[in-house]
Parts: sequence; structure tokens; C-alpha cells
Amino acid sequence: MKFGLFGINTGACADPDVATRVAGAAEAAGFDSVWTGEHVVLPDPQAPPSPAPPSFPMLDPAVALAFLAGHTRTLRLATGIIILPQRNPVVLAKELASVDVVSGGRLLFGLGAGYLQPEFDAIGAPFDDRGPRTSEAIEVVRTLWTQESPRFDGRFWSFRGIQTRPMPVQQPHPPILVGGHSPPAFRRAVSQGNGWYGFALDVDAARNCLRGLADAAGTESRPSERGRLEISVTPSTPLDRDQVKRFEDLGVDRLVPMMLGGSGDSLVEFVSRTADAVLR
Repeated sequence: MKFGLFGINTGACADPDVATRVAGAAEAAGFDSVWTGEHVVLPDPQAPPSPAPPSFPMLDPAVALAFLAGHTRTLRLATGIIILPQRNPVVLAKELASVDVVSGGRLLFGLGAGYLQPEFDAIGAPFDDRGPRTSEAIEVVRTLWTQESPRFDGRFWSFRGIQTRPMPVQQPHPPILVGGHSPPAFRRAVSQGNGWYGFALDVDAARNCLRGLADAAGTESRPSERGRLEISVTPSTPLDRDQVKRFEDLGVDRLVPMMLGGSGDSLVEFVSRTADAVLR
């Protein structure tokens, strides 16, 4: 079992000095990775299903991870998740390849289709076809990360006769982790992802999602070069060893607890307390 920490760009960690302290503590304690979240904008006033008040600070994931790349040496740097259909995937491929380069090959690219229509509306991104856009955008990014002479002809994006360098350090490309708890997300993870990421799940909910992934594996083709689908989960409650064992028995590969604390001191203490509970 590997362990990450979620929230390295949000809340108190939107302060770069705090994020640096927390990431350093995580690396020293033996955590595998730190994870960003993303909402470009939040509805004001907050209304369901918005996950946070409008004043809640979130740094851009690529900016935050590039900054932390210079303050860490071994931590994987994960997006958990980037809302892919809100992005131009050609531009995003460049941004994230740059993170992989400046970090020496430590990027994990987690993505999702999104769910907050007011956010899509503010950005000017279509909401109703976000699923097909997500699936196509994954292939745009993969094409730009792997092809010497990239060419793509899709429904939403097309290009040829271009180059984008440097390419990522990791080969054939940084791991692509598909987030989401819906049947389309499960199918997308099986057919297009190196991994799947589930957010805010207890053991029973994780079990149901893994059943959904198994069902998707029965209908979707998966290229053999992608290997086994790696499973990462942010649990909905604080971890103890019993919970870790229950997740491990399900086949979960990585647990990414959400960091809790309103200051640098409290977050560093959370890192230490969680490490004592599950790593030592």
C-alpha cells in the first residue's frame, strides 16, 4: 500500500510557505505523493453540489506542483483531479509535460469530467457533452506526449504538422488516472487510464466502485501495454490500521487522505499523526 496526501494546493496550503513545509514533512515521513484539487471558480453563494465556500482558496494545480517540484526530491506530484473538459488539452499537455520535466519525472495526471455547471458556464466550456470531450481530450494529451510527429483528427480537436517539446520525462508518458464514480468514468478508466481515482469514499463505497470497474472491464477493451489498473482512493474519514487493511483487502493500491488543518502547524501535525497511524 502506498500513501499520499490530498490538498497540497488548497486552504492553508494555498500559501506557498505552508505548502513547502507540508510537502517537506510528507516527504520526510515517507509518503508517496501529494495531490492537488481543482475548481477554477466556485459558485457564489455556495449551493449544492458545490464542495466549498466561494472564498476557499485553490492554487492552479500545474503552478502549485511546479513550485513544489523545486522543494522536494522524491514525492510524486499528482493532480486529483484536473477538470479536463474545461481545458484546452493541447495547452494542458504542454503545462503538465513541463511539470514532469522540472520534477524529474514525478507527475501523476489525474483527471475527471467535472460536475459543477456554473463553473463550466463561467469558463465558457460546454457542459452537456463533457463526457465525450473528456475521453477525446485524454487521447489528445496522450498523442502529444508520445508521438514524434503528433497528428490527431477528432470530433473536438484536430492538428497535424506541429511539435511540442520537451516531451515528458516518464516513458511512455506520465500515468493517467481517471477519476469519477459513474459508469462512464469506470469505462473511461478501464479503456483509457493507467489508474482510477476515487474521492471521499468509505470502504463500502469503494467496494461498489470496484465492482463498477469490474463490470466495465467486462465490456471495454484495454490495451495490454497499460497493464493493471492502479487504484487510488481518498477515504472519507481519518485512517487507522484497520481501515487500511480493509481497503487493502479490496485491492486498493494507494490511499490519499484529505489533510485537515487550518494552519501550517496543524497540517504538519496532521502529516505526523497520519504517518504514525499508517506508516510506522
